[in-house]
Amino acid sequence: MNSTVKVDQFYDLFIKNFISVVLGLIINYINGTFVIVYFKNIVFCSDPRYILYIHLVINDMIMLSVSVGLQVATYVLRILNASVCCVVLLFLSTVTKNSPLNLACMAIERYIAICKPLHHSQICTVRRTHMLICFIWTVAAAPALSDIFIALSNRPASFFSTAVVCHMVFIYNTWQHTVKDTVVNVVYLSFVWITLIVTYFKVFSAANAASADQVSARKARNTILLHGVQLLLCMMSYITPFIGTALVNLFPQTPATILFILFLLSNVLPRLLSPLIYGLRDKQFAEHVKVYFCHKQVRRTQIIPVN
Repeated sequence: MNSTVKVDQFYDLFIKNFISVVLGLIINYINGTFVIVYFKNIVFCSDPRYILYIHLVINDMIMLSVSVGLQVATYVLRILNASVCCVVLLFLSTVTKNSPLNLACMAIERYIAICKPLHHSQICTVRRTHMLICFIWTVAAAPALSDIFIALSNRPASFFSTAVVCHMVFIYNTWQHTVKDTVVNVVYLSFVWITLIVTYFKVFSAANAASADQVSARKARNTILLHGVQLLLCMMSYITPFIGTALVNLFPQTPATILFILFLLSNVLPRLLSPLIYGLRDKQFAEHVKVYFCHKQVRRTQIIPVN
């Protein structure tokens, strides 16, 4: 009986890890294709719009890889060294907060391009875009670093040499962490939502002006709307714990399955949106992707031996 239960548990864990890893590899392959296309064409590397876009894609790839890797490690190893876990959570928290901040910056860039077209080339330079990305990482890393400092001040030094379940709940569970998380999340998400709403209506007003490029304004407006959808999915990672608790209370027989499905919906599948929003909607980028795949197919055909 015990051996049957162990086999069932092993099978369940294997299936969940297999699904996570396969989905992660597929999504990262798609995103990686867009990254290759970006770096192969100098025209994209000199456009702030595409620089911010590819930063979002690379950030999503990192987030997905770390999330899936941590999930597999948690299932397989169960526990990790607390110090190693703090470093992993620092990195994961930073890239998680990068996404909404990057979306806000992309919306502002579209607003400047449509509403301030004469000043766009002066304001949105490549150098300033790179500096902005560094600023995004700094702002996103600050709350994660504060988590570590709060833990250092509240826990004995011996704690960081012990083995623990690598999850925020088990590492950062003091009242200071709760207050900090609440304040930071409200400030971050409020800033991003206000930015998206203001830029959307500014672009909408520009679309009604006679001097505005109607087609560009409409595309920019739709893009900002899609950023809003993307932000809603980003927010899934913030509300997932509450949804998970509610669903587990309703269906106590299958807590592991519920948490796994929520993990896929909040951490894995949203990472596929970035290439779809820009890569496939943007004609110039889509054309280069087609050319890339055509050349790849031609090369494969050429190496097939002819009898």
